[in-house]
Amino acid sequence: MLLLKNGTLVGSHESYAGDILIEGEKIAKIFRRENAEEERTYLASLPEKPQEEDLSGKLVFPGFIDAHTHFDLHVAGTVTCDDFASGTQAAVSGGTTTIIDFGTQYPGETLEEGLQNWLKKASVGCACDYGIHMSITDWNEEASRQCQTMMDEGVTTFKLYMTYDTQVDDKTLYQILKRLKEVGGITGVHCENSGLIAGLQQDLIDAGDQESVPSHYRSRPAAAEAEAINRLLHIAEVVDTPVIDVHLTCAEGLEEIRQARRRGQTVYVETCPQYLTMTQDLYDLPGFEGARYTISPPLRTKKDNDILWKAIADGEIQTISTDHCAFTLAQKELGRHDFRKLPGGMPGAETRGEVIFSEGVMKKRITKEKMCEVLSENPAKLYGLYPRKGVIAEGADADLVVIDPAREKKITRETQVSRSDYAPLEGMMIQGVIEDVYLRGVLAAQEGKVLEKSRGMFLRRKPFMPL
Repeated sequence: MLLLKNGTLVGSHESYAGDILIEGEKIAKIFRRENAEEERTYLASLPEKPQEEDLSGKLVFPGFIDAHTHFDLHVAGTVTCDDFASGTQAAVSGGTTTIIDFGTQYPGETLEEGLQNWLKKASVGCACDYGIHMSITDWNEEASRQCQTMMDEGVTTFKLYMTYDTQVDDKTLYQILKRLKEVGGITGVHCENSGLIAGLQQDLIDAGDQESVPSHYRSRPAAAEAEAINRLLHIAEVVDTPVIDVHLTCAEGLEEIRQARRRGQTVYVETCPQYLTMTQDLYDLPGFEGARYTISPPLRTKKDNDILWKAIADGEIQTISTDHCAFTLAQKELGRHDFRKLPGGMPGAETRGEVIFSEGVMKKRITKEKMCEVLSENPAKLYGLYPRKGVIAEGADADLVVIDPAREKKITRETQVSRSDYAPLEGMMIQGVIEDVYLRGVLAAQEGKVLEKSRGMFLRRKPFMPL
């Protein structure tokens, strides 16, 4: 048994001084500071005295959940440099105790084959717990039938793309949403207008900008994202089913979501740290340096950053995930002579918790309770893990993140766990350092160093819980 003493326990609605007794993998007992006598009596009744850890001055969050990762993904003529082993090590080093990766049903495969392929990828060993979303790309009668199979196997959330070679058309989107409503599933959707993007790409090539990194974001304007969000939400309105807009980047897209909510629709929204801390100016860096920031949808403006922060504070955005899709600089070279071939993605799993605490909580953009809500509790509910995950409560998994708000550190590639050979936020000073990360009662990472490299387990998830 382990007793974590004198910390401030953070929840989505309140934070309070208290102690946590861990027994095995679970939180056995929580003692509020004002109930000191009750705690002394309870501890005295135990057959043995627990080991104690003093957390004076520290904040204790529930383990963070990252519901948007891409590990060992074949894409853009290459494979992401982080597999499940290195990717989950990066995640847990930064306080993420559960990830949900996007398994993919490639054309010609069944959903079950796609799932088994992803479970095999994860079998290399995971440092944190993990689940799988199922990306549907080849819709047919068998795929429709296997939506129920996925639900029965604990894969209760799905992914659809409105762009890329994995995209579904509007008819198929409608049919999938209707089927997921029947089985009780919910899908996240990558919203960009592929036709508009293709037309803009051709314009840029015709203008001689094929080798220009800024052509990436110029061909994927906020309007392309907002139009696709609008189309998704109107289709979802006809089906009368909730959906998740993943990686929202811009004010235009947020306004489409607001309009849908005013119509009475249920829309859940995710954004990512990169859309809160970086801007499209990075694509204009000299030479090929801007290529390291190519992601889709692309980075936007400082104004968009600010609007998204406020939307988080106001409860308009429910979760912050990473879209961790890491490449090396050599892999980015695949797009040196054609911006359309730039592998889209960046690392970010290990910095999310500290970045959101430093840029959000310490700069008073959001409260620590809101951080708990969007990094822990909401994703646990939305992705079928609550109350086992996402909350500091008796009976929950002892997934805990200890932060010292008084300490500072600098983000640097030298200390990065991800196999990517650059840090997108290189040099950023962080206020508030993650010191300890517990995964089901075991100290899994300390001071950014992973201690338990293969402790993670597959999580069979329940249907989503309305927020």
